[in-house]
Amino acid sequence: MERGTGKHIVRLSGVAKAFERKPVLTGVDLDIARGETLVVIGRSGCGKSVLLKHITGLIAPDAGEIFFEEEDITRFSRKKLFQMRMHFGMLFQGGALFDSLTVGENVALPLRRHTTLGEDEICRRVCGRLELVGLTDVYNRYPAEMSGGMKKRVGLARAVVMDPAIVLYDEPTTGLDPIMADVINGLIRDLQRELKITSVVVTHDMKSAYRVADRIAMLYEGKIVHSGTPEEVRETANPVLRQFVEGSAQGPITPV
Repeated sequence: MERGTGKHIVRLSGVAKAFERKPVLTGVDLDIARGETLVVIGRSGCGKSVLLKHITGLIAPDAGEIFFEEEDITRFSRKKLFQMRMHFGMLFQGGALFDSLTVGENVALPLRRHTTLGEDEICRRVCGRLELVGLTDVYNRYPAEMSGGMKKRVGLARAVVMDPAIVLYDEPTTGLDPIMADVINGLIRDLQRELKITSVVVTHDMKSAYRVADRIAMLYEGKIVHSGTPEEVRETANPVLRQFVEGSAQGPITPV
């Protein structure tokens, strides 16, 4: 697939999904602008990670349309879905590194599997991406020898090593101390500017959301109930959104 030039790189319209008759997404409408950092907030278990899997075509919706570069991916063949995913990078919650591989081998894995680059070029690109996330002299180390924050940064280097158009972040600050969480938040913004990528971050961490977002959308009861700038979120009168951002037990969201 060729990269498009339209305003929106991803668009979801009426996306619905249920598992074992339990609704998770009940009609998601969401546009993701090219080059922006969109943060999707919501309670744990509300369907944020399921939403990411729909965007990449890993899960097919029960209803609705999902457009990537103005093409409806719900109509793609398996082969075309695979080709589309080459335009995506992903940072998983736990980093998802292979313990038996060195840092360099972990970051190089997508290049070795999906390109015909020679070893010199692979090494050059891997070292460059590790340097972008603030890691040097770790190429031959193993994940077990590193802290949680370092593992997250290695995972981030791997997420961008293929020069993706869009990077998805699944709870990127989970399990990190506040200082390292701020480092990761800063890297999300830096990489967006440096590599000119679109970023989609799912989180329930409002400090992180305010730090990285150009726009924040809230997922609640299977729908996007608000979308706006961080300033608009801070000033919102929407009772569901206000209860969530204030972390209050009082309001329309029932604690479970």
